[in-house]
Amino acid sequence: MTQAPAAPRTSRRRHDREIITLAVPAFGALVAEPLFVMVDSAIVGHLGTPQLAGLGVAAALLMTAVSVFVFLAYATTAAVARRVGAGDLSAAIRQGMDGIWLALLLGVAVVAVTMPTAPWLVDIFGASDTAAPYAITYLRISSLGIPAMLIVMAATGVLRGLQNTRTPLYVAIGGFTANAALNAGLVYGLGLGIAGSAWGTVIAQCGMAAAYLVVVVRGARRHGASLRPDAVGIRASAQAGVPLLVRTLSLRAVLMIATAVAARMGDTDIAAHQIILALWSLMAFALDAIAIAGQAIIGRYLGADDAEGARDACRRMVQWGIVSGIVLGALIVIARPLFIPLFTADPAVQDTLLPALLVVALSQPVAGVVFVLDGVLMGAGDGRYLAGAMLVTLVVFAPVALLVPTLGGGLTALWWAMALMMTVRMATLWLRTRSGRWIVTGATR
Repeated sequence: MTQAPAAPRTSRRRHDREIITLAVPAFGALVAEPLFVMVDSAIVGHLGTPQLAGLGVAAALLMTAVSVFVFLAYATTAAVARRVGAGDLSAAIRQGMDGIWLALLLGVAVVAVTMPTAPWLVDIFGASDTAAPYAITYLRISSLGIPAMLIVMAATGVLRGLQNTRTPLYVAIGGFTANAALNAGLVYGLGLGIAGSAWGTVIAQCGMAAAYLVVVVRGARRHGASLRPDAVGIRASAQAGVPLLVRTLSLRAVLMIATAVAARMGDTDIAAHQIILALWSLMAFALDAIAIAGQAIIGRYLGADDAEGARDACRRMVQWGIVSGIVLGALIVIARPLFIPLFTADPAVQDTLLPALLVVALSQPVAGVVFVLDGVLMGAGDGRYLAGAMLVTLVVFAPVALLVPTLGGGLTALWWAMALMMTVRMATLWLRTRSGRWIVTGATR
C-alpha cells in the first residue's frame, strides 16, 4: 500500500472530512460507555466497601458477557454500509433489522443463563463472603438489561452503516445522564441500595434501546423496509458474526493472559499493570473511533463498486492512524508527571509503572495502524481473515508472555510482549490489505 500513488489533494480532503465527521461523534459515544460503570461505582462506593466490591465483580461479569457480542455492531455496520453504497436504503435497514432481532434473541438467552447461575459466576470470580450477596443482587437485576444493551449495539451498527454517528452520541449522552440521575434517586432517594443502582442502569439501557428503535423504525417506514423477523436474514447475521466473535474472544484471551502474568509478579506489578491497562483502553477509544469510521466508509465504497475509492480511503486512514498514534504516544510521555500521581501515590508502583508506560507510548503508532486496518477489513466483511489473524497473534503472544516471569524483566518485559502482540497484528493485517484480496465489491460480500 505504501507503494501506491498518493491520492490527489481534493481526494484527501474529502476522505478527511468523512473521517472527522464519523470519527469524532463515534469517539464521544465510545467514551460515554465506560462512564456508566464509573457513575455506578461513585454512587455505590458511598454505601460501603462490600457493596463496591460486589459491584466490581458483577460489573466485570456483565462487561465480559456483553463485550463478546460486539460483533453485533461491527458486522451490522459493514453489511448496512454495503447496501447504502449500492443505493438500496430499504435493504440496508432490512439488514439492520436482522441484526437487531439477533441481538434480542441472544440477549434473552444470556439472561436465561445468567439469572440461575449468578451465585456460581460470582463465586468463580472470587468474591468475598461479604461482597458476594451484593454482587449476586446487582448481577441478577442488571442482567435484565442485557437484551437492551445488545439491541443498542446492533442499532448502533445500523446507524454507523447509514453513515450516522451523531445519533449514537446523543443517545449515549442521554443514557449517561439518565443513568446518573436514576442511580442517585433510587440508591439514596428511595434507599434501595445497590439494587437501586442496578435498576437505574437497567432503566437507562432500556431507554437507550427504545430511542434507537424509534429512529430505526422511522427509517424503515420511510423506505418501506419490513420490521418482521426473517429467519434467513437472522441466520445470515449470526454466520457473519461468528468469525468476529472468534476474533473478540482471542483478543480477550490476550488481555486475560497479560493480567494473569502481572498478578503472578506481585501486588506492585498488578497494580501498575491495571493503571497502564486503563490508560491503554482510553487510548484505544480514540483509535477505535477512526476504525469505526473505516468500517462505515469502506463498506459504502465497496457497496458502490468503487474499489479505487476504498483503496484511497484505506490509505488515508492508515495515515490518520499513524499520526494519531504518534500524538497519543507523545501525550503519554509529556503528561506522565501529571496523571501518574492521580492513579497512585505509592513510589514502588510509580517506579514499576514508568518504564512500562514508555513502552506503551512507543507502540502507539503501531496500535494506530492496527486499529485502522482492523476497521477497514471489518468494513470489507473480511471476518474470517480477522479471526485467523487474531488466533495467530494469540499463539505467538501466549508463550512469550507466560515466559516473562521465568526470564525476568518484570512488568516492562510484559508490555514489550504486548507490543510484540500489536506488531504481529499489524503484520498480518498489512499483508492482507496489501494483497487486495479484501476488496470484494457489491451489495453483499
